[in-house]
Amino acid sequence: MDQSDSLIATAHALADAARAAIRPYFRQPGLEADNKLAGGFDPVTAGDRAAELAMRDVLRDMRPDDAIIGEEFGQTDGKSGISWVLDPIDGTRGFLSGTPTWGVLIAAADETGPIFGVIDQPYIGERFWGGLGQAAMDGPFGPRPLKTLGSRPLSEAIIFTTFPEVGSKAEGAAFHQVAQTCRLTRYGMDCYAYALLAAGHIDVVIEAGLSNYDIQAPIAVIQAAGGIVTDWQGGPAHQGGRVLAAAGAEQHAAALEILRHVPLD
Repeated sequence: MDQSDSLIATAHALADAARAAIRPYFRQPGLEADNKLAGGFDPVTAGDRAAELAMRDVLRDMRPDDAIIGEEFGQTDGKSGISWVLDPIDGTRGFLSGTPTWGVLIAAADETGPIFGVIDQPYIGERFWGGLGQAAMDGPFGPRPLKTLGSRPLSEAIIFTTFPEVGSKAEGAAFHQVAQTCRLTRYGMDCYAYALLAAGHIDVVIEAGLSNYDIQAPIAVIQAAGGIVTDWQGGPAHQGGRVLAAAGAEQHAAALEILRHVPLD
C-alpha cells in the first residue's frame, strides 16, 4: 500500500471508529456537557472524548509514527511528516440540541497543509471526503462525486455562517455586508455547511475565530471538489482564524473584496 492509499484507508477507518463511539450518545436522555470556557459556553461531552480516543486508538495501530492534533486531548508528536488533525464533534452545541448539523472532522496534513480530509455525519450516515485525487461522498442515496457549484454572482448566492454575530463587531458587520448582497442567508450549520458547499448546494461560508482542527478537513474536501478556501486576506487558512470558503472564483473575489478591509486584530 502506497502513502496515498494508506492515508485514505486510515481516514475512513478513523471516521468509522468515531461513528461507533459517538452514536450511543446522540439524542440520548441525560446527556451532559462540561463547559471549557469560563466567560461563555464552549461545551464538551462524553461523546467528544470517546470519539477522539477511538480515533487515537486507530492511529496507534495503523500509523503509529504520525503526529496527532486533537481538540480534546492536544498534540502528540510524530516522526513521519504527517499530522492528523481531529475534531471529534465539530458543532457540540448542535449535538447537545439534537440537530444533525455536527460532524466528525478528520484531516491528514503535511508541511504544506491538509492533503486529505473527511467530514462525517454519523447520525445521517453521510460522509464527504476529498484530496489525493478523490472528491466524493456516500450516504443514504449512495455514492456520488463531489463538485462545487462553480462561479456565479453573489446576487445569486446562498451564504452560511454558524453564528449571526460571527465574531467581533467588525467581523460581524463585514459578514452582513457580504450577506446583504446574496440571495439567501442561513445560520447554524457548523461543519455541515462546508459539506454542502463541496456537494454543490451553496456558494459561500464565512466564519471567524476558528481553530486548525475546525477547518483543515473542510479545506481538503472543498478544494478537491473545485472550491476555494482562504483567510480574509486571500492567504492560507489552515491554521484557522477568519475563513472564507467559496464555490467559485467569482463568489470568492466579491466576498474577499469586502472582508479584506476588516482591521486585523
